[in-house]
Amino acid sequence: MVTGANGFVGAALCRNLVERGLETRGAVRRETAVLPTGVDKIAVGDITADTEWAQALHEIDCVIHLAARVHVMHENSPDPLSEFRKVNVEGTAKLAQDAVRAGVKRLIYVSSIKVNGEATFDRPFSESDEPHPVDPYGISKWEAEEALRSISSETGLEIVIVRPPLVYGPGVGGNFLRMLSWIDKEIPLPLGSIKNNRSMIYVENFADALILCASHPKAADSIFLVADAETFSTPQLVRALSGKMGKKARIFPFPVSLLHLLGKLLGKSPEIERLTGSLVVDSTKIRTNLGWTPPHAMLEGIECTAAWYDSRPRLNH
Repeated sequence: MVTGANGFVGAALCRNLVERGLETRGAVRRETAVLPTGVDKIAVGDITADTEWAQALHEIDCVIHLAARVHVMHENSPDPLSEFRKVNVEGTAKLAQDAVRAGVKRLIYVSSIKVNGEATFDRPFSESDEPHPVDPYGISKWEAEEALRSISSETGLEIVIVRPPLVYGPGVGGNFLRMLSWIDKEIPLPLGSIKNNRSMIYVENFADALILCASHPKAADSIFLVADAETFSTPQLVRALSGKMGKKARIFPFPVSLLHLLGKLLGKSPEIERLTGSLVVDSTKIRTNLGWTPPHAMLEGIECTAAWYDSRPRLNH
């Protein structure tokens, strides 16, 4: 069973599972959700401490838990952490407890690299790092991991925690989609002076890693950081996307210190930090322990993402 089955990652994962001949159930919020062909759909409503999972978990061996309260662009809650906890911590714990009762053997929890922190400096993030979540989303993901470890130690439910960096590919949203839009419109971007290094993961590579975590005996009770084999700087990413979209990369040099100042003035400091800072992930552990290698090169993922963007109706651009 895949939760959040109609989301960006969930849809790609479900399609990959069905293609491999695995019986797949997709848990979604509403009955109206559209899922890939061959997926058994079940609506479970909102994910909270009160969600009833028994029917959805009937005859399920493994759960891949993607559904979460993610970054909210315009946060209205006076206590965001409390709202994140309701879904990401309490909702996840209830799913795990119900999974134990239903006889599920393994639960794959899709966490976030934000559990490690927001940026890397002298070395990449690894599984052995002391957690350092900063924002309410990252904190809630870390607390969910802790709750799952506790349930696992009490019940024997196998838990696999996977922390991805930014996931991209056809259907991507958020800041990556915004960057595609800037490139498409050939807007000049003041990114030429940035010298950073960032890990990402192509959605098809991510789906492949999750399926391996669901089936490999050595994955049980482990944490894995996953990423594409290559890393890109922000200017390299813009140039690569521009090339695949047939656009001119309009990047000009601009002092990074002034970008940070503008970010503060406009209340966009986190966005500027992501554009200018480094975040590198060491995924040696999953490659060594499970023998995983990303099936797709980063440039292939970028090409597929650019092709998807170009194929969308022009009115949506």
